[in-house]
Amino acid sequence: MARLEAVVTVSSDSAAPVSASAPVPSPRTDSEALLDGTDASPLFTPLELSGLPLANRFVMAPMTRQASPDGVPGEDVAAYYARRAAHVGLIVTEGTYVDHRSAGSSERVPRLYGEDALAGWRRVVEAVHRAGGRIVPQLWHLGVTREAGTPPYPDAPVFSPSGLRADGTRAGEPATIAEIDAVIASFARAAVAAREAGFDGVELHGAHGYLLDQFSWSRTNRRTDGYGGDPAARARLGAEVVTAIRGEVGPDFPVLYRFSQWKGGFYDARSADTPGELETLLGPLVTAGVSALHVSTRRYWLPAFDGSPRTLAGWAKQLTGLPTIAIGSVGVAQAFGEAKADASSLSLAPLVELFERGEFDLVALGRVLLSDPAWPSKVREGRLTEIQPFRQEDTTRLT
Repeated sequence: MARLEAVVTVSSDSAAPVSASAPVPSPRTDSEALLDGTDASPLFTPLELSGLPLANRFVMAPMTRQASPDGVPGEDVAAYYARRAAHVGLIVTEGTYVDHRSAGSSERVPRLYGEDALAGWRRVVEAVHRAGGRIVPQLWHLGVTREAGTPPYPDAPVFSPSGLRADGTRAGEPATIAEIDAVIASFARAAVAAREAGFDGVELHGAHGYLLDQFSWSRTNRRTDGYGGDPAARARLGAEVVTAIRGEVGPDFPVLYRFSQWKGGFYDARSADTPGELETLLGPLVTAGVSALHVSTRRYWLPAFDGSPRTLAGWAKQLTGLPTIAIGSVGVAQAFGEAKADASSLSLAPLVELFERGEFDLVALGRVLLSDPAWPSKVREGRLTEIQPFRQEDTTRLT
């Protein structure tokens, strides 16, 4: 089943670490700890992303809501996104199933195929655009994390690179080349549908242990053909999906790619053990035409590799030259998947310093936007006491 996706990373052009004199996050847990005297105005500067003008540097992160019966987003979903549209530069929707029959496991997760669902998405896009926002759908295939027998197509087989779950247990058979080609075509059709529905681009979900990430990760990809083995071969499927999409939508339609080291339930997992391996994994995506990288971490400020203070988003930006989106516990006291509070994520001072050093171009917000759609505007205007703190119950409703 899909997990709530609210994590934030940072990216870096520079090898320079956050200095010893950098703002130290405040131990306070109230909303006033957010600024600690820091000027957050740099995060409210405009940006053009592959020709798409964005009003500020904040992105609404994709978060599964399970609020679309029969896979169709309704007026409540349109209103939910529209409430946030005026406050962030870009919205990335919750994961939406592509039309491959093995893609999903819920009838309440939206899909990006079928006239009923596409009509619903057109209403969402129109509502967001009326509010002055920009929006892209996240294209999603669960891969081996899907349980056999689950809807919307209970008879569909589990699809994966090697028939292996992350824990090493068997689940179905390794995908054939013909089956891989069918999945690539499914993603391309979804991108075309997104463009025709009026979306401003697309994001591919290549993170958190789902299908594209399963091909990238050596634990779930044991193939011995051209889709497995070294990091470049493991990156092949993601790159071929991007190439297929580019062939359908042309060079100017923004195509974002989300990746992560961590996987659902395996927070210490790593697809790349060194910067060199990361470069090899990301290089084919750059060549294929990705516009930006959405780098998912659980704590945006942590170094990605031993021997360097640079964050994962920072490495991604330096190695590829692409714009990066950072994510990982901005404005909340707990990292995703943990109950223990860590007040170091509350202050925006380190976030602003990293941004000004070129560590990232955009920063995604997850859980804070569930409880307060206007969170960025309240920060910009200094209305910190009006900010509604994240509440766990907001993960189960459209606020």
